[in-house]
Amino acid sequence: MGECRMQKMLAFLSLMLVTLPPIYGWGTDGHSIICKIAQTRLSEEAADAVKQLLPKWAEDDLGSVCSWADQVKFRYRWSSPLHFINTPETCSYQYKRDCKDEDGEAGRCVAGAINNYTSQLLTYNSAADKAECMFSTYLFFFFLLFAVNIWFLVTVQKLSDNLTGSLLFLVHFMGDIHQPLHVGFASDKGGNTIDVHWYKTKQVLHHVSLTLFITCSLARHVWDTNIIETAEERFYNSNVDDMVDAIQQNITNEWADQVKRWDTCSLNKTACPDIYASEGIKAACDWAYKGVKEESKYEAVVFADDYFVSRLPIIYWRLAQGGVRLAATLNPEVKDANSFYTLKS
Repeated sequence: MGECRMQKMLAFLSLMLVTLPPIYGWGTDGHSIICKIAQTRLSEEAADAVKQLLPKWAEDDLGSVCSWADQVKFRYRWSSPLHFINTPETCSYQYKRDCKDEDGEAGRCVAGAINNYTSQLLTYNSAADKAECMFSTYLFFFFLLFAVNIWFLVTVQKLSDNLTGSLLFLVHFMGDIHQPLHVGFASDKGGNTIDVHWYKTKQVLHHVSLTLFITCSLARHVWDTNIIETAEERFYNSNVDDMVDAIQQNITNEWADQVKRWDTCSLNKTACPDIYASEGIKAACDWAYKGVKEESKYEAVVFADDYFVSRLPIIYWRLAQGGVRLAATLNPEVKDANSFYTLKS
């Protein structure tokens, strides 16, 4: 991405938050949950660095920026393919085969985007380190002190702006790749062409006395928002923070052994999106599509408590994985000495 494009994007940030329609991946709550989990797992150094990179309007809350990439994808249409992966109906994922956009351009999928923005956070820091080194060297040449000082400050500010954009994209895409149907079949656009009925009780419909059925798409509504919102309303008094606490308890207790594996990446990589995507398409086949794909050919499938109760643990599990892995990606101890956290503000 060009530096000019990123700067324009950040300049229009406040306007976009007001004017763009609310179209989301996990839904605002799902993305927020992942970022809230991640923020609690950051080291002190990482937490301070993230706060420096967050826009002022975020008020040091990582969860408040996690849907930003959804809010800009229709203004910046080049980013739209970066939110998902389309696969053939084989219940498997291969980077070379599947990570491409509709024009066949390689790397333009959510896995490629995670690799890209993780790399940017590291690469830009490397440039900043070089700038700081040059600045220190030129201190010996007193007649260049003033000019070099100004150049250094401007350079670091530009790098910081780009790092902010990279951070905002990365935290969102780490959420997207953990939503099972964001790695879904190309034939149904990740479940977006499969119509289902999701019933809602009177509490969900704001005290309407009748039980109603609402037609929605499998991916865009059920897995992005309906399951999460229904769980919040039934079990957590519509309080997303209580849901976060419940998932955190599972991370600490029930899933403690699994978390050790989630927290690391093979081959000393900072992030492993190919692993996350492979898990995603498996979850999509085993849970999202199961019992729906064939039936939907003849009529809209009705989802009730059996679907909700059986799928909710998968939602919890993927949200937890996303939060743990986002933190692991941002924490400096999983990076090399050129971590972007050495960037001085």
